[in-house]
Amino acid sequence: MANGDAVVDLRSAVDAVSAEEDDASVAPLHQVESLCMRCGENGITRLLLTRIPHFRELILMAFECPHCNERNNEVQFAGEIQPKGCCFRLQVPAGSSEMLNRQVVKSDSATIKIPELDFEIPPEAQRGTLSTLEGILMRAADELQALQEERKKVDPKTAEAIDQFLLKLRSVASGDATFTFILDDPAGNSFIENPYAPSTDSSLSIHFYERTREQQESLGFLAEPATGEETSTTDDNRPLDGVHRGPHGSVGAIAGRRAIAQCNSDEVAAAFCRYSAPEEVDTLPSSCGACGTACVTRFYSTNIPYFREVIVMATTCDMCGYRSSELKAGGEIPQKGKRITVSVKNKGDLSRDVIKADTASVKVPEVELELTSGTLGGIVTTVEGLIAKISENLERVHGFSLGDSTDDWKKKKWHDFKSRLTKLLEVVEPWTLIIDDAMASSFVSPVTDSIEDDAQLIVEEYERSWEQNEELGLNDMDTSSADHAYNTNSV
Repeated sequence: MANGDAVVDLRSAVDAVSAEEDDASVAPLHQVESLCMRCGENGITRLLLTRIPHFRELILMAFECPHCNERNNEVQFAGEIQPKGCCFRLQVPAGSSEMLNRQVVKSDSATIKIPELDFEIPPEAQRGTLSTLEGILMRAADELQALQEERKKVDPKTAEAIDQFLLKLRSVASGDATFTFILDDPAGNSFIENPYAPSTDSSLSIHFYERTREQQESLGFLAEPATGEETSTTDDNRPLDGVHRGPHGSVGAIAGRRAIAQCNSDEVAAAFCRYSAPEEVDTLPSSCGACGTACVTRFYSTNIPYFREVIVMATTCDMCGYRSSELKAGGEIPQKGKRITVSVKNKGDLSRDVIKADTASVKVPEVELELTSGTLGGIVTTVEGLIAKISENLERVHGFSLGDSTDDWKKKKWHDFKSRLTKLLEVVEPWTLIIDDAMASSFVSPVTDSIEDDAQLIVEEYERSWEQNEELGLNDMDTSSADHAYNTNSV
């Protein structure tokens, strides 16, 4: 089978690939007889399970029919659906051929948009592809052009309008005009190359978001919504809102620690309970972010000294094994943002507890490392764990820079950068960690009893800019009705 012999069905190919996963050097090519949708005869589909280094597992499929010469190919993802969707936005200036040569991974659930042309490629129009920016646009133009002769006979006016649009689309694809390329994938499996990585690219931005119910349904992982009767009656006499509440103190520190540990590693659970043990752990029904199956989210409120009141949430799915933990800041929205600067001078500083909110950006000036807000999401870890997580994430999402077709200078650049990250963890030289959070929801623990006595930890507050408030949705927030109701009830 490793020699490309034909197999009886797809299941045999999957079993063979699973058996050979341990040997990364073996990449067997499998052939499966499949029906040709043009002539009805049997053709050959070739399947190759491959992996973009440190990015994703991919299944490359190519079909060929010897009877009618029909050919097509596509890319499908063999890995898991990501916890969050992703949206890439790339600003392409006119005359930039290098920008058009950027590699793009488009999954079969991704949507491509060009606002300047009011143009959109829906997920069903193009299957999963591994191409370049220019290649995707030229393919879309060719597919529109394919049926123009028939359109001219049936609807000449529409055909003429499409001809005019094709001129604009081909102009954009050749780099003659400035445009914005938006790649939105609710599955989180699409990607646009950043040739300047690990440095930031001013032309490329990425936004991670929670999938909507409609997007979950389109991916086929949406659990059936609960009916009115199901939410009003329960077998264990829970309240009508579905939230389980026990008497105060009935869930003590040991039980609370055990409840959180069921959804998180021992290290994270110990870090949560280090500051204050939960007196009461509540549960509420939820749905898995990966498969959509009904599951349970456990949460409790605690107070972290020198920080603020926070809500710790942990979710686990017994069906697919997906786990997630999240920490939400409690109380009102702070009036100012916060910038935390830590001078790491010895390995003891690597053990500082870190809470990085999903609104925080991370910088390490010594290695020219900068992560925008939203990258890595919200995590509870240590300084060492944060750098290790950054290193792992960069290798996973920037696999193009380590592939076989990459120039040697690009590979050398990445290897040099990784060695510099390793030196950070070894504290060969002092370095600086800067966490900038416009919502002031991030935290780094002091090594002294009083935060003022920690000379290596600097916490600065600053006024948020209009752009930051706009990104956080604060400019349009109106709480006058709630304030009026609160004042009325208080009186």
